[in-house]
Amino acid sequence: MSQKEPDIHAGTLNKQQQHWEKIFSCNAFMFGEEPSSPAQWAARFFKEEGRTKLLELGAGQGRDTLYFARSGFEVFALDYCGKGLESLRERSRSSGLEGSVVPMQHDVRDRLPFEDETFDACFSHMLYCMPLTTSELRSLSTEIRRVLKPGGLNIYTTRHTNDPQYGTGINRGEDMWEIQGGFIVHFLSREKVDLLSEGYDVVDITEFEEGELPRKLYRVALRKK
Repeated sequence: MSQKEPDIHAGTLNKQQQHWEKIFSCNAFMFGEEPSSPAQWAARFFKEEGRTKLLELGAGQGRDTLYFARSGFEVFALDYCGKGLESLRERSRSSGLEGSVVPMQHDVRDRLPFEDETFDACFSHMLYCMPLTTSELRSLSTEIRRVLKPGGLNIYTTRHTNDPQYGTGINRGEDMWEIQGGFIVHFLSREKVDLLSEGYDVVDITEFEEGELPRKLYRVALRKK
């Protein structure tokens, strides 16, 4: 597998941030109000293992965050879009869940703002298929491992290279494609998922589908060694 860095011009991810800010401003419930199926699966897994303190990355408008909070978890919800977090704050207050949700604006290309071994588990739905380079994803996986307690869980989903939109639109380097709507998606191969599992034990990798295309994704569950 080639480790060539993507041919992304400087500022591409920042432009994507502006794009998401606009989308969230126009649609307060872009992804609906129901939790994603991976979040429901993760919540059951976390409960079985007695995990209570969660880190959620790429929380967006918080449909999964609020589900975790309603399920009894303490959730630190990070996203790089302020508009989505504003919506999350309002919804957590109106739901009486503000004591269980800590929204924070953060760019995952930077060091996570937490001490070592802070969290029982980490969850992210489609963050790994944002326009992050392979080296940035490897760094993120290392950071998640750093802030997890021993034996902590990292569960994430990502679109993969068998997705019907892979190879369509404008190539932005590596396996990144700017698809309809102006979204840049990093489609991960199974080999790249294995690469990002370094330092973890693989608990489960499951393929599933979501949405109208349908989108094709991996659900990856990892345990910190």
